[in-house]
Amino acid sequence: QVQPVESGGGLVQAGGSLRLSCAASGRTFSNYHMGWFRQAPGKEREFVAAINWNSGGTYYGHSMRGRATISRDNAKNTVYLQMNSLKPEDTALYYCAARDRSAYYSSNYYEYDYWGQGTQVTVSS
Repeated sequence: QVQPVESGGGLVQAGGSLRLSCAASGRTFSNYHMGWFRQAPGKEREFVAAINWNSGGTYYGHSMRGRATISRDNAKNTVYLQMNSLKPEDTALYYCAARDRSAYYSSNYYEYDYWGQGTQVTVSS
């Protein structure tokens, strides 16, 4: 299995930027597609972005499309989420998750096998 650990969250003003990182320990990182999800209090977990195991494809959810970029560095066992033009409604706990590459990379949270603990992003107005 792989164990993701997120970092990079924090407090930022509206219009600002943050880059989240997710370092994965354990089994071979390139065996997994990686995804970012977020969850605000009282709301369902929401898909943000996904990247396939060799960076050959990316997929974005509606909420941050055009403002977020997902990337990965398999040599560093790390996936990134660059977020720009942040809005107060982007405030949430952001999770990194891994899905075995034998399946297609997905926007469905229930199809991911391993999850980190999350990193908090708070955007002030």
